[in-house]
Amino acid sequence: MTSVAAPRRHGYTGGLLSRAPRPRVSPERIAASLTLIALVGLGIVSLAQSGFSLAGVFQSWGNAQRFMTRVGALTFPAPLDLLWLIALTVGLVLVGTLVAAALSVPIAYLAAANTTPGPVWRGIARFLGVLTRSIPDVVLAMAFVLVFSLGTLPGILAIGIHSIGMISKMFADAIEQIDEGPRLAIRAAGGTKLQQFTAGVLPQVLPSWVATVLHRNDINLRGSVVLGYVGVAGLGLEMSYAFKALNYGRGLGIALVIFVLCVVMEIVSSAVRGAMLGETAQTRSWIDRILHPRLRGTAAAPSSTAAEATGRPAAPGWAASPATALRRPWTPERRRNTIAGWVAAAIVVGSVLVCQIQWGDLLTVWAKIPETAAKFWPPSFGAYDAAVMLGAMRDTVAIALAATVLTLLPSLLLGSFAARNVAPNGTVRGIARFLLVGIRGIPELILAIVLIVVTGLGPTAGIVALAVGGIGLLGKLIADSFEEVDRGPERALRAVGATRLQTYAAATVPQGTRALIGHSFYMLDTNIRAATILGIVGGGGVGYYLLNAGQGSRYPVVTAIVLMILATVLVVEALAMWMRRVFR
Repeated sequence: MTSVAAPRRHGYTGGLLSRAPRPRVSPERIAASLTLIALVGLGIVSLAQSGFSLAGVFQSWGNAQRFMTRVGALTFPAPLDLLWLIALTVGLVLVGTLVAAALSVPIAYLAAANTTPGPVWRGIARFLGVLTRSIPDVVLAMAFVLVFSLGTLPGILAIGIHSIGMISKMFADAIEQIDEGPRLAIRAAGGTKLQQFTAGVLPQVLPSWVATVLHRNDINLRGSVVLGYVGVAGLGLEMSYAFKALNYGRGLGIALVIFVLCVVMEIVSSAVRGAMLGETAQTRSWIDRILHPRLRGTAAAPSSTAAEATGRPAAPGWAASPATALRRPWTPERRRNTIAGWVAAAIVVGSVLVCQIQWGDLLTVWAKIPETAAKFWPPSFGAYDAAVMLGAMRDTVAIALAATVLTLLPSLLLGSFAARNVAPNGTVRGIARFLLVGIRGIPELILAIVLIVVTGLGPTAGIVALAVGGIGLLGKLIADSFEEVDRGPERALRAVGATRLQTYAAATVPQGTRALIGHSFYMLDTNIRAATILGIVGGGGVGYYLLNAGQGSRYPVVTAIVLMILATVLVVEALAMWMRRVFR
């Protein structure tokens, strides 16, 4: 009877498997997929309508050769003047980033779903985040120059307020991903909300927050170049003076200094990230691998005799008794952390001193705010026709879409080779990471200025500048996301003989699809704001009108343009949130 039943049972199971229905695709997922296809299609159409072609860019390279011949040798400011400009630029960027980090903590607390007091507070906090990152830092600098006059304070506040949006968003995302156990335990023991945050939330998110602030500091350093065009002191101002005077050798020399400074900042940020992530953390870049090789041990091994005598695992040496726990020894790790903390504090104090902030202005500024705000309100297109302005905004969105589409494939290829679980060997991964760091070190504004010389005024220079800059950022995000996927499916496929390419296509990419979509929308969001700035130097779009309105003191026009940018960014943010929810 067993011999008959077993085959029948086997056959019945096979029949069930053969008739198993495929998972039903929801209409919302279909709509989201069609929206993605439509956006990619619009990007391709925008790319075609812009007149962009690789052949045309290469054919225009003769313009670059003639330009470099006319430029001659690169020149630089005097060594002491150059050191002062570097210190001033780094100082105002660092102080501005720290101001944003401090102000982002309460906003992130209110914006996170698991810590917010209610949905109304969460909505207000999210809106403040979108609002601050929608206003270009150059517009904020314009307003603060009116209030404070020239100097470093307008740049610090412009960088700080503009950075709140992205830092608070990343902070809130980190809070939402914490382990709720410690916070709930403190609340159950009667702890206040402040105690729940400082003891249950902050220790879990602090390394991620430090990495976010360092990443934003790198972005702000590259973005500080454009602030020089509205009078903010530093390397950007000197570069703008040089280009306006047609002193291209001096301008490109300062641009080279900014590039080197950005790469050095990337190295320093990587060193700090490695120290904050701890000894067992996975390194994430070739710089991390050089600066932070994995340590082979932590505390000294406990005595086996003591462990055997007590029947319990021995504690680390410094925690063997309460008395010794109160007198922690100065281990190499503790000495290193203490020195790093004092060095960081000294850098912050030095940055504040270098900026030469007039603290009295912060007390008297409040009387000037109503008068300054009245200059920007109500919004108006002024002498410009509404159709012209809306068309310029459409051109900015088209440039951003085209640049995002142009960025996707190179970023996916370079980011994949930069991922540890995808790269065929360490050499390929190191080269890919090196290229990503080098590309990220080039400010888009400098690249746009050079490309305008090569290709002439118009959207082509803006598209290429955004696309090249986007490869460095999006490629790094893709590499990090691919390294964080579950390795189980990859190991399973390799165990049955799948090739590296098959494993990549069937396990790595499907798991990283949601992150890839989120990163692509983040890239589009970033490109919309960056395309606005590139229009200032002739990259096309609404930035041209923004600069003219600012220089002509037509501030209601500036407000109208900012509101258009805000509406566009809100739409992109809503699309990104919908896509992340649908494809989770």
